[in-house]
Amino acid sequence: MSTLGRHREPALRQPSPARVADGEREPRPVAGEPHPLDAPARTSLTGPHARFAERRGRILRYPVDVTPWTAHPDTPDARDWADLAALAGPGGTIGLNTLKEEPPEGWEILQRIAGVQLVDESVVPEPDAEAVRLGRADVPEMLDLVERTRPGPFLPRTVELGTYLGIRRGGALVAMAGERLRPPGWTEISAVCTDESVRGQGLASRLVRAVAHGIRERGETPFLHTSAANTGAIRLYESLGFRLRAHPEFLSLRAPAALPPIGEPREAAPR
Repeated sequence: MSTLGRHREPALRQPSPARVADGEREPRPVAGEPHPLDAPARTSLTGPHARFAERRGRILRYPVDVTPWTAHPDTPDARDWADLAALAGPGGTIGLNTLKEEPPEGWEILQRIAGVQLVDESVVPEPDAEAVRLGRADVPEMLDLVERTRPGPFLPRTVELGTYLGIRRGGALVAMAGERLRPPGWTEISAVCTDESVRGQGLASRLVRAVAHGIRERGETPFLHTSAANTGAIRLYESLGFRLRAHPEFLSLRAPAALPPIGEPREAAPR
């Protein structure tokens, strides 16, 4: 057993819920703590989504059939990379968010996407009479719509993360949107997509407002991510009342074919 394997670091204190002052839309970060949206996967997996967390050392991730999001330190050390490799498995893939350094030898970057993070500033939430709640029985249709429209990762169990709403025409699912990450005080709107046959009818806007309505009803604030290259989506979200907050980077990596020796996992959550 290595010295590193025996070392135990103090567990990270879970982030406190953000506070909202009267008349303000966006929750105030708690003084002295990072903003919950700076590391939304970490604050989700150590908060409202803790039941989904798979953990090794300072690495947390969602199950592979739920969402690719992984929580990791801003600058992973050798032990963190070993723990990431152990979670991914030999040659497995894992999704990371905004690395400050390049991955070590043996890791392959499969995809690197410049992204944007937008937060609700003046969205007008509104329930939609045509929108229906989607559940596990609808997953095959949801996956088919995602395959046709490519809004971003949506997997067989993503629907378990929150409320998903859809619009049907002629019995077929033609548009949907729902909830994914849930940092304390916030909920991410995700999987916003519309079939080509009904584009231009405002269905995406209606669904975003409808999902935002449910989020606001819980006293939380909507936010979302998209590719920086998706200027059409960014214009739509800004027209609905979202504002740009940050420019994260999203990476998909393949782990080494042979796992490095790692000893026992340490127990501190990601910092």
